[in-house]
Amino acid sequence: MGPISNSYISQRIKLHYVDWGNPDAPPLLLIHGGRDHCRNWDWVAEELRHDWHIIAPDLRGHGDSGWSTDGNYNVQNYVYDIAQLIHQKELSPVTIVSHSLGGSIALRYTGLYPENVRKVVAIEGLGSSPKMIKEAQAVPMARRWRDWIDKKRAASGRTHRRYEKFEDALGRMKAENKHLSDEQALHLTIHAVNQNEDGTFSWKFDNYMRVWGPSDISQEDIQALWSDITCPTMLCYGNDSWASNPVDDGRIEHFKNAIVKNYENAGHWLHHDQFDRFIADLRDFL
Repeated sequence: MGPISNSYISQRIKLHYVDWGNPDAPPLLLIHGGRDHCRNWDWVAEELRHDWHIIAPDLRGHGDSGWSTDGNYNVQNYVYDIAQLIHQKELSPVTIVSHSLGGSIALRYTGLYPENVRKVVAIEGLGSSPKMIKEAQAVPMARRWRDWIDKKRAASGRTHRRYEKFEDALGRMKAENKHLSDEQALHLTIHAVNQNEDGTFSWKFDNYMRVWGPSDISQEDIQALWSDITCPTMLCYGNDSWASNPVDDGRIEHFKNAIVKNYENAGHWLHHDQFDRFIADLRDFL
């Protein structure tokens, strides 16, 4: 049997999550990345469901969750949504496994509420490298604001891309990550698209989600949150990914109790690309 779909309310938005059962087991929260969905974790959930009570949410603007009514997406609202899920479903103390955007959310939440998290895993969840951040911050704030306004305006007039056939969307999924097997790509695409009334297919995520605000909390504040994490932490990186390894760029210094795992022949979605090794490492860590 697969997971059961459910929902909760956060900031007036109905958000979807799947529950894999086993409610008497310790809770394990799986948080996906940007332009992804909760069923991205199905292979992990199938492996761990007998030992854990697994809940995997769709972030706002993703999957089967509602979209932000004002079209604004930022990490603070995502952190609030996860805080509400943990609070409403009484999951604390919880273990969290996360990817990319989900990793950023999970690490900030864990720094805010270290007493609520037993262990945390973040797959490429530290965001842009220090070099990328420095380059972005070199752009004057006024220009960043104008760029944000231009992109928001463009997004307002953008319609969801429509694929004539499901196979076209499947092809796009495969092109996004060449490490995926045919089985993985098919499963991920099935749960990533809606069929429109005219028979075409479109991705579920909100196009506005692509447009991020011109500013976030400071890097010093983010690093302070990382430093406030007290539980065991595992940071995972694919050697073929764009992401910068925290051991190489120095960000590991902001963590009190963290290990870093590198994966050869793996990109940004290393939990798909090197699934067997990732699951083995995850089981050992948990």
